[in-house]
Amino acid sequence: MSLLIRNITVVNANGRDEQMDVWMKDGKIAQIAQHIEVSGGDRIDGSGKFLLPGFIDMHIHGSARMDAMDASDEGLHTMAQSLLKEGTTSFLATTMTQSYDNIERAIANIAQFQPQPDEAEVLGIHIEGPFVSKQRAGAQPLDFIVQPDLNVFTKWQELSGNKIKQITLAPEEPNGMSAVQSIAASGVIVSIGHSDATFEQMQEAAQLGATQGTHLYNQMRPFHHRDPGVVGGVLLLEGIKAEMIVDFIHMHKGAVEMAYRVKGADGIILITDAMRAKGMPFGEYDLGGQIVHVTEAGAHLANGSLAGSILKMDQAVRNMHLVTNCTLEELVKMSSFNAAQQLKLSTKGQLVQGYDADAVIIDAHLNLQQTIKGGHILFDVMKDSEGR
Repeated sequence: MSLLIRNITVVNANGRDEQMDVWMKDGKIAQIAQHIEVSGGDRIDGSGKFLLPGFIDMHIHGSARMDAMDASDEGLHTMAQSLLKEGTTSFLATTMTQSYDNIERAIANIAQFQPQPDEAEVLGIHIEGPFVSKQRAGAQPLDFIVQPDLNVFTKWQELSGNKIKQITLAPEEPNGMSAVQSIAASGVIVSIGHSDATFEQMQEAAQLGATQGTHLYNQMRPFHHRDPGVVGGVLLLEGIKAEMIVDFIHMHKGAVEMAYRVKGADGIILITDAMRAKGMPFGEYDLGGQIVHVTEAGAHLANGSLAGSILKMDQAVRNMHLVTNCTLEELVKMSSFNAAQQLKLSTKGQLVQGYDADAVIIDAHLNLQQTIKGGHILFDVMKDSEGR
């Protein structure tokens, strides 16, 4: 099975090539050239449109009424299929603070999950909590927050078959720094989040191997001119990539612009941090045993705390461009390339020969037209019976 896209602008993090043909075959990019002749297969006219690498969401809990913590195989299939409608072709299924039993059920379920050919790919597991700060809990249930425990993490990694790729933790907690060092040394991304660390503690964590900051500005010690805190650390430390939920609920437009000016596109990773209400009607939903009220103002607990988002990745891309007027190349960095680099993925995040045929086609207004996974068109806005 093959797919030939004609006359499209191919956009990568390092530049673009206009009026190109792209041939995808057997799940890979077989050739990119100005003119390609092949027989058979599907064909698309890409005139006036742009081909970008498929979006990678490193931090997502749920979608389409399902959540990674449900520990349901059917739920993960539903999630993985729904994400194609927003251009996400691969993601980290993200857990949250709960009892060890519940977390372990979720880990075991994600570890054995095998997506169908018409679904987004699960790249691994992102463990968010329970090794976080009670002072910055947000929607992480206080009753289950515990101190970092390397033995517990090691047990979870064994349970997952080494599929835990990222962990969010608070390095200032007891045993936190040793956990950062050991976990980072094992090849897992250590992301500082739900943390009350000082700027100096952020520096120490970065030196020990932390390379990311979880949902910048949210549930982290804020910036103060005498204590730059976690926010200051994420913004100023070159080795730290900043996760950003650009829904204009978690971040003011001015805060988005400031992060872009300070970190640059090289230092930003767009995420959704979405919960099960994404793509669903407004109403009440569950998150870790807590009732979440979902309205136009976002997803909130009864106490007013934000509880994830209902953001879609294609909207995050448009929002980022709206505020910063960044280039398409920069959007590729923030929506796929940087995530692929962090995760050390050797065949994703770029549109080059031999790489996975995961891509999105967008129009001049950055509206998603098609999502391609493994060389197959799995979402087409013109054919989507549910609309957008």
